[in-house]
Amino acid sequence: MKLRRILPIAVGAAVIVAVGAYVMYGEQQKDQKQKRARAFQDQPAPVLVAPARNADVPIYLDAVGNTKALNTATVTPQVTGQIMKVLFREGQDVKRGFVLAEIDPRTYQAQYDQAVAKKAQDQATLANARLDLDRYTRLAASNSGSKQQADTQKALVAQLEAQVAGDQGAIANTLTMLSYTKITAPFDGRTGLRMVDEGNLVQPSTSNGIVVITQIQPISVVFNLPQQQFGQVNKAFTAGPLAVDAIAADGKTVIDGGKLQVIDNQMDQTTGTIRMKAEFPNANLQLWPGQFVNVRVLVDTLKQVVVVPTAAVQRGPNGTFVYVVDGESKVAVRPVTVNQQDDTGAVISDGLKKDERVVTTGFTRLSNGTRVRVQTGDEPAPDAAPGVAPQTPTAAVPEGRKKREGGQGQSQGEGQGERDGKRRRSTESAPNTPSTKQ
Repeated sequence: MKLRRILPIAVGAAVIVAVGAYVMYGEQQKDQKQKRARAFQDQPAPVLVAPARNADVPIYLDAVGNTKALNTATVTPQVTGQIMKVLFREGQDVKRGFVLAEIDPRTYQAQYDQAVAKKAQDQATLANARLDLDRYTRLAASNSGSKQQADTQKALVAQLEAQVAGDQGAIANTLTMLSYTKITAPFDGRTGLRMVDEGNLVQPSTSNGIVVITQIQPISVVFNLPQQQFGQVNKAFTAGPLAVDAIAADGKTVIDGGKLQVIDNQMDQTTGTIRMKAEFPNANLQLWPGQFVNVRVLVDTLKQVVVVPTAAVQRGPNGTFVYVVDGESKVAVRPVTVNQQDDTGAVISDGLKKDERVVTTGFTRLSNGTRVRVQTGDEPAPDAAPGVAPQTPTAAVPEGRKKREGGQGQSQGEGQGERDGKRRRSTESAPNTPSTKQ
């Protein structure tokens, strides 16, 4: 009976003691955190800085272009005949005049020989007529012959001379047709896939041709720029040739460098852009017809301007500004005017001078007049505030509760206690809160 009376009192006392210990532990932890936070705020803010420098900054206009062969020709036969030889390999580089294929020339050779023979025949007739003309002219001069006969002979000589000239034209025509039996490359270039094999009968109406030749050294790239940039490009292009770079997919590697060749004579009203064409030497065949490539046009170069890393430029309600570190290791908010900016650098036209140090990383604790500690690249990230390991207090299980749980089943209470112990160990070993990079 006494045990039944004492047990509730003991359980209540244990609960009160546990709650009190929990509250006191929480207050102690809160005080420790506040002390550490005050100590952390009193320390100089760690930052990385970079000096402002003077440099020449190129101004580029970016676009996406389509690579096109400088010249493209579908080689088709100009006479009808059977292909006797194919003298090129697919993908071969050929020079102007290289014989690509030969058509059976026998028919055209016979026509040429016939024209030559006809001319020789007419030349012989002309020579005889000239002798008769000379004879009739002398007789008419001595009144021994008819003047009319001399004039008739003179007309015959002129007729035969015209006939010989016609024969010469026929020879030139048949010679040209004979030359067409050798199909040659119209310019330096590279052959594509062969479309006709040996033994096939071809004619001028063959639509596919024999092969397509493209000139890829040099090569051209056609691209469009917005009409808002036309004035800037046109002004620079009038002053002299503009350099154009073909950029790889990573946006940094220069594939090839060329020159702007032409600006189209009208705007595209549907897109509000202007078409331009640049030419590249393509010495190593980096560019290929039909390929899309990033291009940038150099339109100007800013000479010896103040440049800072882009990360140093901050934006606020009043515009852009930077944190300038003075000689006393304090930062000052300095409004600046940004003239040009890209992923790596920003051109400052007003508000900053050469060699002034600006903060590039570690803006979390900065304000006007904050003392800072300049770190080197080997130290931890400046914005990583010293983390405080979470120490979540774990309430002690009152003895009375253990006994009550033991009344319901001792094995169940022991299992629950083991799980609680594992959960506490997992909480105590949790990592600190990760820092945030600016």
